[in-house]
Amino acid sequence: MSGERILVVDDEPNIVDLTRVYLEREGFRVEAAADGAQALARLQEREPALMILDLMLPEVDGYEVCRRTRARSDLPILMLTARDEDVDKIVGLELGADDYLTKPFNPRELVARVKAILRRSERPVRPGSKPIHLGDVTIDPARREVRVGEAAVGLRAKEFDLLLALAEHRGLVLTREQLLKLAWGFDFAGETRTVDVHVAHLRKRLAGSAAVRIETVTGVGYKLVA
Repeated sequence: MSGERILVVDDEPNIVDLTRVYLEREGFRVEAAADGAQALARLQEREPALMILDLMLPEVDGYEVCRRTRARSDLPILMLTARDEDVDKIVGLELGADDYLTKPFNPRELVARVKAILRRSERPVRPGSKPIHLGDVTIDPARREVRVGEAAVGLRAKEFDLLLALAEHRGLVLTREQLLKLAWGFDFAGETRTVDVHVAHLRKRLAGSAAVRIETVTGVGYKLVA
């Protein structure tokens, strides 16, 4: 992980400087862009290992940067929002961001989030793992593929990890905190909206199956029923 390039996109120099200090202390190389147009240009030149993206940017805002990036790449994205409103977080996550932090943030937590996202994106295949068959749904951990009948289901990396965690514990209720730990690699209290958004994505992806459903257990979490 050490030496990997991180692109920080923010129009506040103090945020960029603070983020740079803490990331470089951990061995990362940091590049910066002050607006969305600069960020898109940097991404065209060379893709970093991860992008830290502020949503409120001049020129091209962070939502649009996220949308354009996700249309062509699975680049890990940690978004920053100055507004502690669920709608901002949900929109960013639905556009494909991997996680979010609300400003002002603890820089140590930001570094921990960056490391967790990178660990997840680099998670190795498990060649010894056998496919999981749940009715008409097949989950292949070694190939990281999902099929409903004969049709392949396109899942992003984090969606696959979440589905695999649920499938490996099928029939059991998992709290959002447990799912964060299993699929995301971190367990920060209160940051569970990420799980809710990606469960909603998975339900849409698996809508073609009559054999598998993800149930909400009110006040607790989720379970996969086959």
